[in-house]
Amino acid sequence: MNHKLAKSFTYAINGLRTCWNDEANFKIEVFLGLLSIITAFFLQIKTIEFAVVFITITIVLAVEILNTAFEELCDKLRPENDPYVAKIKDLAAAAVLISSMGAVAIGIFIFGPYFLGLNL
Repeated sequence: MNHKLAKSFTYAINGLRTCWNDEANFKIEVFLGLLSIITAFFLQIKTIEFAVVFITITIVLAVEILNTAFEELCDKLRPENDPYVAKIKDLAAAAVLISSMGAVAIGIFIFGPYFLGLNL
């Protein structure tokens, strides 16, 4: 592995560590994602369903990290109260909300029939 690529991975791991240490919501989302994966294995869901669950978890976590990055950037550039910064932060938080609501819906669609004993 070349030096530049290794440094890129180091930066990415540092970002994950920062989000884990600083963001309670990220920890909750990781926990719920792991719970979903464990449930998927327990219920022996189909491979394509597992792929959808995994992609959904990945999207929620990635959006949460981007939200955190926007918040950090905004706070650095404009530490004082600014209506534009508030709007940006609200929009980024809305993206997390939408991705999380989508994840819940996907969870219901995929896990629901298994819990209800339906063979779909």
